[in-house]
Amino acid sequence: MGGQAKGKKKNKPKRKDNRPNKADGEFVMLSPQERMKLRMHEKAKKKTAEKYSVLQLLEKTEECMDSFDFEMAALYCQRALDLESTNLQALDMLGHICSELGDTQKAKGVFLRAVELSPDVGHSKYMYLGQIHTGQEAIDYYTRGIQVLLSTLEKQAQATPQAGAAAPLDEDPGLPTMKDVSVAYCSIAEIYLTDLCMEEGAADKCREFIDSALQYNHDNPEALQLMASYLFSTERNQEGREYLLKSVGLWLPAQKQSAASSSREEDMQKEIPPYESRITTAKLLIEAEEYEMAVDVVEGLLEEDDEVVQVWYLSGWVCHLQLEKAKEQQVREGREVTEEEKEEWTALKEAARLHLTNAKKLYNKVRCDDQPMLEHVEQLLGELGGEMEGEEGDPDVDEDYEPCSDEEEDDAEAPMEH
Repeated sequence: MGGQAKGKKKNKPKRKDNRPNKADGEFVMLSPQERMKLRMHEKAKKKTAEKYSVLQLLEKTEECMDSFDFEMAALYCQRALDLESTNLQALDMLGHICSELGDTQKAKGVFLRAVELSPDVGHSKYMYLGQIHTGQEAIDYYTRGIQVLLSTLEKQAQATPQAGAAAPLDEDPGLPTMKDVSVAYCSIAEIYLTDLCMEEGAADKCREFIDSALQYNHDNPEALQLMASYLFSTERNQEGREYLLKSVGLWLPAQKQSAASSSREEDMQKEIPPYESRITTAKLLIEAEEYEMAVDVVEGLLEEDDEVVQVWYLSGWVCHLQLEKAKEQQVREGREVTEEEKEEWTALKEAARLHLTNAKKLYNKVRCDDQPMLEHVEQLLGELGGEMEGEEGDPDVDEDYEPCSDEEEDDAEAPMEH
């Protein structure tokens, strides 16, 4: 009896166990909800593999990125990496998507993985890693990126019939260009102009990297503006002013044309520097007393994004400075104020009050913490007769708008002295 019973038990078919291996410590530690999510992820991954190839998933990713749907882009890109974890294109795309979504840590991990897999191909990962680091670490990443860029450009030049010709390289938007090298050198120069400005020999190194940036692209507005900043910082104001005006002259006409025609053509937009860089432009133009040009720059910034406190502040300040300059000129000439001048002065005063009122109200709404700027706004409003009353002085703020910080406000440079 005992033997028969034992035999039956031995021959009884085993129940299929679909559970993951118990030896997987990570799975054992998961909650029931997390286990269910993991199973669904594996199921979705298998279904995706049957339906889409990696290439198709990356095409979907690019479509979503082009339409600024970065959350959906992240899903498609992650699916591609589930199928091919070492795909460099997918890693590069996911890194940029994460940066757009504000997930700096994940983006950093993705780009470091790309560096590990392919240290000598693809410069953009090094540029991003340079952006999220500071000081010497950032310089090291930018330097490595420049090395990769120059190596790539050399190979491209050797592959063209006219080796070394710059024009063919600049015609294909998918290929690295001399301007990319110039921009990378600008990034290093900025570090010596800001974070490492107190280091021994920082000024000489800053000038060296700006010269390198202009060597690779002498018409790069960013490099020209950096040279202007450097010259202003060394009290060579007239020379700095010349570089500044040359820089602005390369892109401001395109911005005006874009605004006049309501055009957002990609080629035209590429000529215009990034938003933060143009804030610095406005500051430098104010410092150089080029008020009318500063107004043009600030108006373009407000049209693009009217929820930046510093831009409203600069707009109000430049109107105030224009008013003071006009009054000083009238006093120097020792004549009576004309009716036309009175109207112009009134318009400037009201514009300054309105823009500074907007700056103060927006400052409070987004919980900004640039105290020196707020104090200057309040000082100017006191001189102009106080805040503007009514709804017109109250800019709209998106519900999803995130509070600003000193770091965000001063990406390009520290606040100007008052």
